[in-house]
Amino acid sequence: MSTYAFRAVDLSGLASRGEVDAESKQAVADQLKARGLVVLDIADTASSKEISLEFLKRVKPKDLTIATRQMATMISSGMTLLRTLYVLETQGESQFLKETLLAVRHDVEAGIAFSEALRRHPKVFKPLYVALVEAGETGGFLEQSLLRIADQLEKEDSLRRQVRAAMVYPAVVLSFAVIVLLALVAFIVPVFAKIFKDFGAGLPGLTKVTLSISNAVTGYWWALMAATVLIVFSFVKAKKTPRGRTVWDRFRLRIPMKIGDIVQKIALARWSRTLSALVSGGVPIIQALEITSKTAGNVVVELAMSDVIESVRSGGTMADPIKRAPVFPDMVGHMLAVGEETGDIDGMLSKVAEFYEDEVAAAVKGLTSILEPVMVVLVGAIVGFVVISLYLPMFDVYNAIH
Repeated sequence: MSTYAFRAVDLSGLASRGEVDAESKQAVADQLKARGLVVLDIADTASSKEISLEFLKRVKPKDLTIATRQMATMISSGMTLLRTLYVLETQGESQFLKETLLAVRHDVEAGIAFSEALRRHPKVFKPLYVALVEAGETGGFLEQSLLRIADQLEKEDSLRRQVRAAMVYPAVVLSFAVIVLLALVAFIVPVFAKIFKDFGAGLPGLTKVTLSISNAVTGYWWALMAATVLIVFSFVKAKKTPRGRTVWDRFRLRIPMKIGDIVQKIALARWSRTLSALVSGGVPIIQALEITSKTAGNVVVELAMSDVIESVRSGGTMADPIKRAPVFPDMVGHMLAVGEETGDIDGMLSKVAEFYEDEVAAAVKGLTSILEPVMVVLVGAIVGFVVISLYLPMFDVYNAIH
């Protein structure tokens, strides 16, 4: 049996707090309900004293997708929202998601709207999720909104996994190349350096460069590590600033070897899929555009969306400012114009999303086929550079002997 601290209010609104010994949080909630109290929060006093690293807590997209789809199924079968949330608390693998759903249920029990209870946990429930739930609550089709959210989460996760899978091979090969280079300059080059010292003659420039790198790695490894950490830290901090994020996002769109094109297509696929889900879910168009601009994942798209929002507010169309934005291909603007003319904006956006998702899959596959030989050549060049620089002095000695 554990001790739990609780916060609650009675029917008159008077706040109450204290501690209760019980087997579980649910048992505490049942006790408080029997006393006529509305639960606001329940916390384990033992676990509350432990160090909690909140920034490390995450909910996997797969876990949230499964929970959302289960929620839609139970609600459509006639179960109440509170009972649905209670069932979800008792299953699943993510402890953080269980804790979040518990907090959401307590808020709903206290009379707070479901969408507002979700909005209190932005780390788990993104603006898209909250907006679609709010639209479903208002329109009386919550289960359809939840199914739409689950479909959206699955599409986003599929897109993310495609890109991640394509980056595994280059990352592994590049890491292997770095390890090989460090091993050569830290262990092999110093052995040759002693031999070269006995020669007493001048060394080729290539060999001097290799020896300098070896001396830096073996003698000033701490400085190199500190510099690496400082560079990474500075980059992460700079990327979080508005100007740094803008510069980085613009640079990503210009990366050669078709990488910039893939970044653009990923942003367009996410943008069109999100806007389609929001519009078809009954979210007001201005709110849908604002949410979409923040979830596209690229500042360039976000800046273009500000012109679209301004155009819609002034009574204009969405298609015209999109046609003028360089980040959007002509096809997107023309298809959106047709959607506005026919009243099928969400259908056209869905087709755009499907097109760019297929484009991303094809582009990622092509990029992987290009990167494989490039990585092999890179590793060979690194090893070859070190080997040649070490053997050049020996060739000079051999020529001098003859």
